[in-house]
Amino acid sequence: MQAIERKSPIHAPMTQFAVADGELLVGGIPLTQLATRVGQTPFYAYDRQLLTQRVEQLRAALPASIKLHYAMKANPMPALVCHMAGLVDGIDVASGGELKIALDSGANPQEISFAGPGKSRKELQQATAAGILINIESFREVAELAEISRETGSQPRIAVRVNPDFELKSSGMKMGGGPKQFGVDAEQVPELLAEIGKADLAFEGFHLFAGSQNLKAEAIIEAQCKSFELALRLAQSAPSPIRFINLGGGFGIPYFPGEQALDLAPIGANLDRLVERARHELPEAELVIELGRYLVGEAGIYVSRVVDRKESRGQIFLVADGGLHHHLSASGNFGQVIRKNYPVAIGNKMASEERESVSVVGPLCTPLDLLADRMELAAADVGDLVVIYQSGAYGFTASPQAFLGHPACIEVLV
Repeated sequence: MQAIERKSPIHAPMTQFAVADGELLVGGIPLTQLATRVGQTPFYAYDRQLLTQRVEQLRAALPASIKLHYAMKANPMPALVCHMAGLVDGIDVASGGELKIALDSGANPQEISFAGPGKSRKELQQATAAGILINIESFREVAELAEISRETGSQPRIAVRVNPDFELKSSGMKMGGGPKQFGVDAEQVPELLAEIGKADLAFEGFHLFAGSQNLKAEAIIEAQCKSFELALRLAQSAPSPIRFINLGGGFGIPYFPGEQALDLAPIGANLDRLVERARHELPEAELVIELGRYLVGEAGIYVSRVVDRKESRGQIFLVADGGLHHHLSASGNFGQVIRKNYPVAIGNKMASEERESVSVVGPLCTPLDLLADRMELAAADVGDLVVIYQSGAYGFTASPQAFLGHPACIEVLV
């Protein structure tokens, strides 16, 4: 019997960035030219046109009445947030610092919402003064906001973040279901709604976020349907009509070998059905989808320069000037259980036919500083540019840049 060759899974094609004369183009600019223009490596680069295209693709796939919010925790670079504010319907923030960036971007305060399990009194005061929607995550926040309302004469706008009694299946990171620090357990929400009514706060609706980084349309559809049913059930205890239901996000992007892009078509069809149901069952409610990674993740790259090439017992190492201190998630130390390679390329040798198996490491004195483990890449030398794709989300601000005192990274939007 003839043996069947089993091929290892490969990364999904990274075709979002064009290539010309053997170089990756970002914003239409050849990578080596961009590196010179930036003035240093390492750096993150985000492509404006790719951001715009992603929003356009979503708009085409989803019902027109669905509001699209950008969860800026994925990437709070001010210039990028300003760009996104002109494309989406609203911004979701997770701190007072992010709130300032969102307001500076020109986003409509009526379409800014604030979630987070540990909002300080100062942040609640900021949010109330700005007139944004505050997603309540505890009984303590209701009491604090009631005091702030009495002191200021302002009526805070609030929604309840619900910790649902289900999880988003196949989710990379579960944000709801079971014991969680996020939101208020679904079974406690009726009691919380009664407290909100007594406090005379401006209740508007519910925020439900079951999980993130999901590539299975059927799992996202199930979570959205369950979230809608839960909101319907809880609405019976609400002190006022439901005007707002944030169904969360969870849309993933392909990072690792074997992963494929999310199919939006069935998700859009399901949301069509939910919109129709809401029109009859919750006639005053707007449905919101909150996305971060899916909007910006594929539009960014991380670029570092090879500063040394060495061989150790038959294994070739490319030592770059950037590492886990700038891109923690690519090193596998930001939530991965088993480390897997992000898609990586030698950005100035995209057409090279000379290939080799190498490991790309950073300059830090730790074996954790690994950006690519035994990957087949174009043969590279000192001075070449290593590119890590899928780096537009949870990169720059999600990394320990002060670790070991190496120079900081920078970001550009082109």
